[in-house]
Amino acid sequence: MDTSNLINLASIISLLIAAFLLYFPYIWCRVKKESPEEYGLRWFMTNDAWHNVILLTIFTVVPLTPVVMNWPGGQIPYRLSYLTAFELLGSGIAAAFIEETFFRGWVQTILSRKIGAFYAIIASSFLFACTHLIINPSWVRFATFVPGLVMGWLRWRHGSVMPAIIYHALGNVWSVWFFPR
Repeated sequence: MDTSNLINLASIISLLIAAFLLYFPYIWCRVKKESPEEYGLRWFMTNDAWHNVILLTIFTVVPLTPVVMNWPGGQIPYRLSYLTAFELLGSGIAAAFIEETFFRGWVQTILSRKIGAFYAIIASSFLFACTHLIINPSWVRFATFVPGLVMGWLRWRHGSVMPAIIYHALGNVWSVWFFPR
């Protein structure tokens, strides 16, 4: 199998996984005859949610920026073509919708019913971080556990995945600047 066929196969598999993560929670609700709202899948933002997302984003990004500015072995910011930057931003924003729907909407809700909200946030954040290790096993990729906790709290606090999606998307936009690989 040549390289272009492998890339096409990887793209198809990625698309199928993304579709599963995004749509499975809704299919689950339909099959179980449960309301998507119980899973935070009614996407809305209150003023309080906006306030929390903005404060938590600043609290997260501001301390991390000097750390990555001095990251060993890298020229920061990276020089990207506009097309590459646009593709990375688009995939990062799409990933926020897909991953938050699945991990904070479905997984966290299912676990909350069994082990309580506190432990569900921790467990869903751990699973979220572990999935980031599949493509590139590195301790830096596992660091997604910490923002996972923030996104879990946002979902729990506001009853919607939308605050977690926005926080996640803002984090992905920031990471395109500093870690575009």
